[in-house]
Formats: sequence, C-alpha cells, structure tokens
Amino acid sequence: MKENLKKYLVEFIGTFFLVFTVGSSILFGGSGVIPAIAIGFSLMIMVYAGGFISGGHYNPAVSLAAVIRGALPFSQWFPYAVAQIVGGVVAAFCVNCIISPETYLRGADFSLPGLILGEFLYTYALCYVVLLTATAKSVNGNSYYGLAIGATVTVGIFAVGGTICAGAFNPAVAIALGIMHAAFWKMVAITVITNLIAAIAAGITFKTVAYKE
Repeated sequence: MKENLKKYLVEFIGTFFLVFTVGSSILFGGSGVIPAIAIGFSLMIMVYAGGFISGGHYNPAVSLAAVIRGALPFSQWFPYAVAQIVGGVVAAFCVNCIISPETYLRGADFSLPGLILGEFLYTYALCYVVLLTATAKSVNGNSYYGLAIGATVTVGIFAVGGTICAGAFNPAVAIALGIMHAAFWKMVAITVITNLIAAIAAGITFKTVAYKE
C-alpha cells in the first residue's frame, strides 16, 4: 500500500505541473511556439523525474493503454486516474486563482469531426510512443523515452491544437481546460471519450506489433 501511495503522489505531482503549464502558458498570453514547447518540455521533465516510480503516465489515457498492454494492473487504473485528474483539477484552480477567467476568451468551439480526429490521432500517437519507448523490454533502460513522449505532445499541439481541437490528448487536461473556461464542457466530454478510445486502440496495436512482448 505504501508503495502504491508513492506512485499516486508522483502521478498527482506530475499531472499538476503539466496542467499548470498548460494553463499558464496558454492563458497568460503565451503565443507562437512557446506554449507547445513549454507543455511538451513540462511533460518530458516530469516523465524523467517520476517514470522510475510510477511509470510517469500523468494521463488516464496513457494508464489505460498501459493496462491493455499489460504494463499496469487493471486494479491500478482507477486510482491512477483519480490521482491524475485531482492533480489536474488542483492545477486548474491554481491558474484560476492567479488570473480571473473573465479576463480571457472563454472556451473555443470546434467542429465535431475535427475534434474527434485530432484528439484521437495524437492521443493514439502519445500512447503508442509511451508503450514502445517506455514499456517495451527490447528498449528497457533507454535514455530517450522522456524526450520522445514530450516531443509527441509538442508535435500534436503544433499540428492540431487550437485549430481543430483543444490539443489535450489527456482526459485530465481536458477536464482542467473546462475548469479554466478554456473549453466548453460538451467538448470536454467528447475529448475524454475520444482519448480513452484512442488509448485502447494504441494498447491493442502494441500487442500486435510487439508480439514478442
């Protein structure tokens, strides 16, 4: 139990800093390439920091993909997801305490096909990269997994974030965006469902391509 609590705490902390970076870099006036790079780097840093303790998921979708892959017991998915979502919620409230939601543009509205496609593709890519770089036995102990994971998020934000979807690729981030009034709640719900479906697809893909695992 004590070891599990350490894992949940690491997931809480990592998700907190990821979401706080999302909120602060976007809502505090960040422009151009800065938000995407800051968000990707924050994830990379936290993955390197806590990966050896909890796996460094910071994302209920990634944790679900790890369950499908067999790298995380199914019984651990719910507490991981709770720790991640709570970390994101706390970070969102911290952002709201620093800057009033009324001072920035409220939730963006995206077309449904684009939102689903964008969130599915890059959540799938994120989960796929995590499984192949951080959980595959053939690359065990490599030093590049954090960079690959963070870069995937950065690429996803550059490609589709803010244009065809919010660029959450993470249910905890999506919920936090709703709390920060940066996304409409109907979009948050669709994003969360899409993220989880993409995670399942990535887990199945891993078991197909990494058959020796």
